[in-house]
Amino acid sequence: MKSETRILTESADLYSYSYDASFGTYIPDVVLQPTSTKEVVGIVKLANEYRIPIYPRGSGTSLSGGSLPVYGGIVLDFSQWNQTLIVHPEDTIAIVSPGVITGEIDKEAKKYGLMYPPDPSSSNVSTIGGNLAENAGGPRGLKYGVTKDYVLGLEVVTPQGEIMRTGGRTIKNVTGYDLTKLIVGSEGTLGIITEAVLRLIPRPPATKTLMAIFDDIVDAGRAISSVLTSRILPAKMEIMDQASIVAVEEYKPIGLPTDVDAIILIELDGHPQTLKEESVQVKNICMSVGACDVIIAEDDDSAEELWKARKLVSPAIARKKPTKISEDATIPRSKIPEMFKRLKEIKSRHQIDLVVFGHAGDGNLHPNIVANIQDKEEMRRVERAVEEIFTTAIELGGTLSGEHGIGTMKAPFMEMELGKVGIDMMKRIKQAWDPNHILNPGKIFPQKGQRFVLVNE
Repeated sequence: MKSETRILTESADLYSYSYDASFGTYIPDVVLQPTSTKEVVGIVKLANEYRIPIYPRGSGTSLSGGSLPVYGGIVLDFSQWNQTLIVHPEDTIAIVSPGVITGEIDKEAKKYGLMYPPDPSSSNVSTIGGNLAENAGGPRGLKYGVTKDYVLGLEVVTPQGEIMRTGGRTIKNVTGYDLTKLIVGSEGTLGIITEAVLRLIPRPPATKTLMAIFDDIVDAGRAISSVLTSRILPAKMEIMDQASIVAVEEYKPIGLPTDVDAIILIELDGHPQTLKEESVQVKNICMSVGACDVIIAEDDDSAEELWKARKLVSPAIARKKPTKISEDATIPRSKIPEMFKRLKEIKSRHQIDLVVFGHAGDGNLHPNIVANIQDKEEMRRVERAVEEIFTTAIELGGTLSGEHGIGTMKAPFMEMELGKVGIDMMKRIKQAWDPNHILNPGKIFPQKGQRFVLVNE
């Protein structure tokens, strides 16, 4: 059928929806592009009656396999449903359709002196519906939190095709169970979000950026802890190890030092006068715990140039080898130095190309491994290294995911973090909400005998 009907059945179209930014290829039977709640209700009722799997999808930027149609069925593509983006400045809220691009929400809020803080790296292409499903984070998560912290209410289509409203437009709401928070981050397994009411906050008047340079990444970890216990809360604290620095400089040189072990990019926000004092204080703290230099950006253009380096890491490291495994194991802040030490050991032990960067201020690190999927021996080493990264994170009191979600990639490790009782309780909730298991089946829950595999033998 022709694409303008919003019903896609041609092989080329179906293949376009068979993958996301993670691993695996699964062909759906049909792709539907709804642009109204009424259309979603009709589709879900039919799917529930005939036990057809439904896989909600935004822009397909998921790094955990959240949108993959592992059992075929229907992919619900919400990318065309972007008609509603309304800011109500007097209530400091925004009302949005699921297909609205996340970055556009903050741009619209800025017109009123407001801000939508969640800022995943993919915000210029990812949809708010996908961010809600995965409970996306981003660099500003250190100071402002993640997606769930800014959701006041939802319109949701249940697995039975009924329409439910959760929460509302008020900042405070403690009526009944918090169904809004249950749905956000449930990865499309409990309901389909068709509208969201988001909380906005006043936009800070100014920002200040610093780059701290370290000869030892473990010292960088200590600096992060020292800053965060100094009564200063940065908006962002991002780390890049030597491998990521070198990759960026080889990709698009911007003058970063390549003979160091790590750099930390720090953004402070608030009143301009306060930022002058805080930037000097942060510089002194970093120098006292081992930084060999700290550069304070003189103006917005200089700051933008520094932040460009962080944004270039992913495309830069992807040039080295064709396969990139992006993880987001997260640990308590106090364990950041130990996690850096362990990652160094894992890299050496398994002889892999491991690059470390991410939101170090909140412990949300992104150990990325670049490899060649055609080299099965290398991929087996990568599999062992990824398992060890997850195990290490849990041992240090951390979690499997800080912002990417579980999807298919991390399902085999869920019991390691939650235990059998925790998994069982989640399964009970799923069974109560979706007894026919039509919503995003094959995600989050570990399957019997399932193990972590990147390449089939």
